[in-house]
Amino acid sequence: MSGIWGDSSRVASLLVLISVLIVASSPRRVLCQGEDEYSKSGNPAVLPVVTSLIYNQIRNLTKIFNKEITSTLGFCTQNVDHDLNGAFEFESNLDFLSNCVKETKDVTKRICTAAEMKFYFSSFMNTNADADAQILKLNRNCNLTSWVPGCEPGWACSVPETQQADLKNVKEFPDRVYDSQPCCAGFFCPRGLTCMIPCPLGSYCPRAQLNQATGVCEPYAYQLPPGSTTHSCGGADVWAGVGGSDEIFCSAGSYCPSTIQMIQCSRGHYCRLGSTEETACFKLSTCNPNSNTQNLHAYGFMLIGALSLVLIVFYNCSDQVLTTRYERMAKSRERAIKSARETAQARERWQVAKEAARKGAIGLQKQLSRTFSRNKGDAPVPSKPLTGVHNAKKEAGNLTKMVQSLDSDLDSQSGFDMAIGDRHVKKQVPKAKQLHTKSQIFKYAYGQLEKEKAMEQMQQNLTFSGVISMATETDVKTRPTIELAFKDLTITLRNKHKHLMRRVTGKILPGRISAVMGPSGAGKTTFLSAVAGKIRGCHISGSILINGKPDSIHCYKKIVGFVPQDDIVHGNLTVEENLRFSARCRLSAHMPKADKVLVVERVIEALGLQAIRDSLVGTVEKRGISGGQRKRVNVGLEMVMEPSLLILDEPTSGLDSSSSNLLIRALKREALEGVNICMVLHQPSYTLYQMFDDLILLAKGGLTVYHGSVKKVEEYFGSFGIHVPDRVNPPDHFIDILEGIVKPCAGVTAEQLPVRWMLHNGYSVPPDMLHYCDEIASASKGGSSSSVQESPEPSTPGSEWKDEQEPSIKFLKIHDLSNRQTPGFMRQYRYFLGRICKQRLREAQLQAADFLILLLAGACLGTLSKTKGDTFGYYGYMYSVIAVSLLCKIAAIRSFSTDKLHYRRESDAGMSTLAYFLSKDTVDLFNVLIKPLVFLSMFYSFSNPRSTFPENYIVLLCLVYCVTGIGYVFAIAFQPAQAQLWCVLLPVVLTLIANQDKGDKYGRILRNYCYPTWALEAFLIANAQRFSGVWLITRCASLNELGYDVHRWLICLLNLILSGIGFRVMSYYSLLKFGKK
Repeated sequence: MSGIWGDSSRVASLLVLISVLIVASSPRRVLCQGEDEYSKSGNPAVLPVVTSLIYNQIRNLTKIFNKEITSTLGFCTQNVDHDLNGAFEFESNLDFLSNCVKETKDVTKRICTAAEMKFYFSSFMNTNADADAQILKLNRNCNLTSWVPGCEPGWACSVPETQQADLKNVKEFPDRVYDSQPCCAGFFCPRGLTCMIPCPLGSYCPRAQLNQATGVCEPYAYQLPPGSTTHSCGGADVWAGVGGSDEIFCSAGSYCPSTIQMIQCSRGHYCRLGSTEETACFKLSTCNPNSNTQNLHAYGFMLIGALSLVLIVFYNCSDQVLTTRYERMAKSRERAIKSARETAQARERWQVAKEAARKGAIGLQKQLSRTFSRNKGDAPVPSKPLTGVHNAKKEAGNLTKMVQSLDSDLDSQSGFDMAIGDRHVKKQVPKAKQLHTKSQIFKYAYGQLEKEKAMEQMQQNLTFSGVISMATETDVKTRPTIELAFKDLTITLRNKHKHLMRRVTGKILPGRISAVMGPSGAGKTTFLSAVAGKIRGCHISGSILINGKPDSIHCYKKIVGFVPQDDIVHGNLTVEENLRFSARCRLSAHMPKADKVLVVERVIEALGLQAIRDSLVGTVEKRGISGGQRKRVNVGLEMVMEPSLLILDEPTSGLDSSSSNLLIRALKREALEGVNICMVLHQPSYTLYQMFDDLILLAKGGLTVYHGSVKKVEEYFGSFGIHVPDRVNPPDHFIDILEGIVKPCAGVTAEQLPVRWMLHNGYSVPPDMLHYCDEIASASKGGSSSSVQESPEPSTPGSEWKDEQEPSIKFLKIHDLSNRQTPGFMRQYRYFLGRICKQRLREAQLQAADFLILLLAGACLGTLSKTKGDTFGYYGYMYSVIAVSLLCKIAAIRSFSTDKLHYRRESDAGMSTLAYFLSKDTVDLFNVLIKPLVFLSMFYSFSNPRSTFPENYIVLLCLVYCVTGIGYVFAIAFQPAQAQLWCVLLPVVLTLIANQDKGDKYGRILRNYCYPTWALEAFLIANAQRFSGVWLITRCASLNELGYDVHRWLICLLNLILSGIGFRVMSYYSLLKFGKK
């Protein structure tokens, strides 16, 4: 019998299950029948089915709220279904629901409907504060007239037995005031509602226990209602943000696989606050039992070690690359030497063959009869002036040129040279008698002897310098000549009407060296700046002609060299590297590489820089070559580009006499190739003074006292009684007179000298200086007028065109008239890139200091800003944005602020500004990639946020790229001190704006355009998306308060990148606009 009864009971249970499944098409009816069946029979076989049906009803509620949650809470939910499932996916463990079914028998009548849930969460979102979420508005069941026991926290009521609660009803509350019972474990019953809501995953919601000492229902924070002796503690009472109420959150160091079970974390694992499972620690991290985080310090140090190793290897490899490059440069020099030697020898063989052929054709007897014939029938032919033979006795190369000219035309009757620009050439023509005494016989014989000696010496000593001399001496280079003429050149300060120069007229001719001298305040540098087109802030009137045309000097900037007074040389490059870079970028792109090497070597030899060619020039902080050597390198930067016009501002200042002689001799050789050289000098020695061809002597106020040949200056001043005493350097004596130190002869004053020059050349005299004319006239009546009238007119280049009418100076549209095609953008970009890489490698200590500061900042900020759940690490990220912005901007300032003078010089010389800027930015991309890694290696290992390392790196990478562009703008647009001040203030100010309350109308507008807002939003979104389950309300509350949106992560990154690009465009414009000022 017992077996039959057992079988019948199993059959009855099976029938109940089948009946429940048959009517599954009507969930409400099945649910009620299932609960009733279980409440009557208590059959445990029915319980799983009933629990599953109830869970399905709860799960369906999320679909009801899907559209409304998307519209109202879309800013904090990336995927609504995924987030809700992460909070209410209980399918793996429904023990809490089964226990509640056993305990209450009518769970469906106690679970909140859709309307009640909407009421609770809407009240929570409208409070804007976690603490106020415990207080709900009055409703149908809990109001001032009806406050049943179920309205107390942790308790719930049921609907009448004759009614059923429609869980999908989103409009009306059911009449739920009956049978008040404590809230089931795994549910929470808010104060002010009489229903139960399932606790989300990651929470721990057991039945509360009364603490007799405090009267608090633990682990929650509510107390029993006063005066209710039969009332006991219920279940959980609130689910809110962790900042307002964290009682239901699973404790840190433990994990909760279900909402009614909490397990301590085991060794080797860590459990954060609100965890549903324990997370295994990394191998090298330390995780004790009950750990809430893992110690990643070892990985941070490992990353730093690996990064340091990579940088050291890169530095050493780059050093090896530089060594290899030096070897290649040496080989290129050897190839150039070989080519030059072969070229020189071939030229000599060809010259010998040509001479032999000519002698064989004409015959030696005919040559001698023609050369030594003194028949009277041979009429003498007037000789022609030969350019550049004046210094034949001093320069062997010049003599060789003369000999070559005689060899090519033996019938030539050319004589010795006349001064270039001398107007009295006819007076210096030799007479017939002089032609016999200075005949071609002695010149040819002397030239042949000199030639044989020179050839013998060259053949015996074909050294490196000898080969260079042969290659450059036998090859007569032709450069495009530039003749610079100016008339009535007047320079006045704007808004002050102060003359810096007045009525300066003259010419600077090619193939000659012109020296500009005068006392302090005479406008010497101003004159050179005006001629070179570099003067600014002044009003310029008059005319400047280039080769007889009113073209701008900038049209010829590719063949115009300007040596500034200051030694603007890259101190972290060697002497040869400085010269080679200038030659690469400024010589013709079609010139062979070997020829460029020869040009550099010729300049190094001419300036006496062979011994220091591989030495660093040096800076203020790091000692390099001497000041005199640095000055010669400064001049060499312009000589290697083979200019047609070379302007030098005090090139001999700071040099000793031997160095000055060496420099002037090198410039003299440049002048022999047709280069127009003009320089400012202070108190040159007599030896140097004799090397110059022309002298421009200026008085105070920019007035011309003399402009002509050096040979005629003493004769000119002597015409009105000013004679140079014995053993006195002529320029020193003239300058002392202009300074007022030495008084001139009687009847002559220093103020009269500019007027005497004007009258001497027929120039117009300014009205305010006419009284000096009266003084001169009165002095002439006293007996000195004859000397003034009879004084020989000096060879004044400007006097030949004094009556011509020329247009005034204008800002003409610049066209390239230099007829030289320099390397294009890509080649210059490659040259700049190589140079900057060398400079950065030699600044490795400075880079290491930047990385060390970033390491310390990351460690400090990571330690002080542990990631908290209520802020998602907001303050730690905020401090990180400020620190990284400050450090990276200051480092970016160094890229441009230290090279401003170098950029101005190179840009004025015609080098590409875009290539310069992009090469700087390209090299800085290395820091943009490395610095986020350096900072995060410490910050991430100490703060240990929930967002992944790649996510933090990407955000920090975009931030560094953005702030680097801002640093460029500050470095270019401001002075270094001002730029550093802006770099400190801007991150702080913008971060304060980014933290403005979203209710502030104007603050909200400004914060949307601040880069700290984008960076902070990207950091918090990446971190907040890792908080799910019980953290859902906390996430929405924090993002709602900050005004952030989880869908804007990519937009924030894009804003940072576009801002970085925009700031770089702005900095490039600033470089073009302000870089040359």
